[in-house]
Amino acid sequence: MDNIKIGPWEEEAGSNEFFVPEYIENLAKKVLERYNFSVQSMQIITTKPDKGGAIWKLTTSEGPMSLKLLHRRPTRSMFSLGAQEYLVDVKKARVPMIIKTKDQQNYVEAGGKLWFVAEWIEPLTPVTKDLEGAKQLCAALGEFHRLSKGYVPPHRAEIASRLYKWPENYKKIVTKMDWFRNIASVYNEMPASYYLLFVLDEFEKQAIAGLQALNQSSYSEMVKLGNQNWGLVHQDYGWSNGQMGPNGMWIIDLDGVAYDLPIRDLRKLISGTMADLTKWDTTWIREMIQAYHKENPISPELYEILMIDLALPNEFYKNIKEVVYEPDKFLNNETKIMIRSIVNLEKTKWTVLQELQEDWKGVKQ
Repeated sequence: MDNIKIGPWEEEAGSNEFFVPEYIENLAKKVLERYNFSVQSMQIITTKPDKGGAIWKLTTSEGPMSLKLLHRRPTRSMFSLGAQEYLVDVKKARVPMIIKTKDQQNYVEAGGKLWFVAEWIEPLTPVTKDLEGAKQLCAALGEFHRLSKGYVPPHRAEIASRLYKWPENYKKIVTKMDWFRNIASVYNEMPASYYLLFVLDEFEKQAIAGLQALNQSSYSEMVKLGNQNWGLVHQDYGWSNGQMGPNGMWIIDLDGVAYDLPIRDLRKLISGTMADLTKWDTTWIREMIQAYHKENPISPELYEILMIDLALPNEFYKNIKEVVYEPDKFLNNETKIMIRSIVNLEKTKWTVLQELQEDWKGVKQ
């Protein structure tokens, strides 16, 4: 197994099913020989062919389980696996338990990647896509953040932390605005270019204002408390990774966890939910924040960072940044329509944020 190096693969053209190369399937079977259970069946659930990752559902002699081929660097994966073990064994969190190998390890290293087996939680049911469901997601997220505090990674693991990178990330957004402007100017004949140039100045102003607000906030003092004080963020949290199961809400797919200010996850969830609603809604956000706050209290300083991060042009940046790769394909009519919808969404944001700023004292009660 040591001589094989797993890399990205091409999906089979025209196939509606997930595809994994035969050499990876064979490697998966060899990995499973390291465990004390027998496998009756393997079903591929999802793949990341561009990165070299996959998940199988296993039917075993010990019940249903999942086998994951983690696409990240082994030392990075050690960080997330250590976190998952900490949350289950020490904090009794509702996250899937890692199944040990025959030699009591959390993982098998094969093909230059880490593989691990975890319990398959069933039944899991997505919460309803309404305000009550959003509140359930936020409460589960707050509990996850609170329980993750104090995590110390295993000796060989690299430290995955975004805690100190906020100014750098904000600066990157400001810098990329000028990149977008230059690209749209060069490809000025494309359908979306004129409209992109038309709206860029305003979004650039918002990004610059966000960076200035962050620099004037308590951020630099807060991060001095260190990684373990703040705990872990999920980084990919939403309706699919937070689901209702036995004894409450479960959080799954922890492969990308990292140290950070916890409200980064909350901000992403709020921004994405408002995009789904196609407008910003004060009641939704207020109740989402309150649901989170009950499980993981938000200090005035942290609330200020949340407001700053919400004000950033997140949806615009997230959806436009791909223009740097293939502008001749990206700057089409669909992108023009998308930009217009983002602009309309943003128009509803500022009154809502002002209302939230005014009643923030109520949130920290």
